[in-house]
Amino acid sequence: MRIGIDLGGTKIEGILLSPTGEVADKIRVDTPAQKYLETVDALCEVIDQLQQLSPTKKCSVGIGTPGALSPANKHDFELMKNCNSICLNGEPLKVDIERRLGYTTRIENDANCFVLSEACYGAALSARTVFGVILGTGTGGGITIDKQLHTGPNRIAGEWGHNCVPSSVRELITQDRQCYCGRKNCNETVLSGRGLKQSHLERSGTELEATEIARLATSGDDEANETIQTYCKQLARCLATVVNLLDPDMIVLGGGLSNISQLYTQVPRLMEEHVFTENMLTVLSAPRFGDASGAIGAACLWPLN
Repeated sequence: MRIGIDLGGTKIEGILLSPTGEVADKIRVDTPAQKYLETVDALCEVIDQLQQLSPTKKCSVGIGTPGALSPANKHDFELMKNCNSICLNGEPLKVDIERRLGYTTRIENDANCFVLSEACYGAALSARTVFGVILGTGTGGGITIDKQLHTGPNRIAGEWGHNCVPSSVRELITQDRQCYCGRKNCNETVLSGRGLKQSHLERSGTELEATEIARLATSGDDEANETIQTYCKQLARCLATVVNLLDPDMIVLGGGLSNISQLYTQVPRLMEEHVFTENMLTVLSAPRFGDASGAIGAACLWPLN
């Protein structure tokens, strides 16, 4: 058994993962709102409870977070960075958790955990090189090669959400969009749920949540359908840059917007004219695990013994 934790902005979900990739037990609690020390306490309490539920000896623990560990600083420990749960930024999360628990854990970005779960047990089980995309509140990404994470020396491999949109995408939005990272017109400002909401507002003058836009498009609403068609073009052009650079066997979409069915029929066709090949073989896939992917992937940070 391995323990996987998905530390989100609103909930902490912990699972016991069997050697065959099945979730044997699950605990979910609310994340203390922007309170770092209380978040550490709540997370460790979930881990302690799962350890007690395990029928085996003490389990390994992997944790998926909404950010990344920076390289070790002058004090020889790593601090959290790039978290949209801002109370975590600059904090020694791994150190504090391990002091509380008394043993070693592994921590990775939640998008990395997502792609690892899909590569090890999910939609990309048969793929060698996989790019995983989160299309939700933010826009993240992760890379696996032979079912191993590729993170890079800066631990930002796959952070495609903070590349600037291609000029052809910029032409499809009416005004510059400020990203929380400090730059303008990042992929995230267009492809996240907030980005889709803003695009629809600019086009139609109506403010709707992304899920409602998708629902209306499916039911035949012309304005919503046109917004989704534009979103498909934007996503295709941004993903084409990934294919040209990484040439993955599969791209797996995750996050709330991955439930939009039109993405899987339209985006691959739209990508083809922007990819540097005559016959694009990269497969675009829906996820197998949905919002359980983060915790499953976190457990997979430890190999089976």
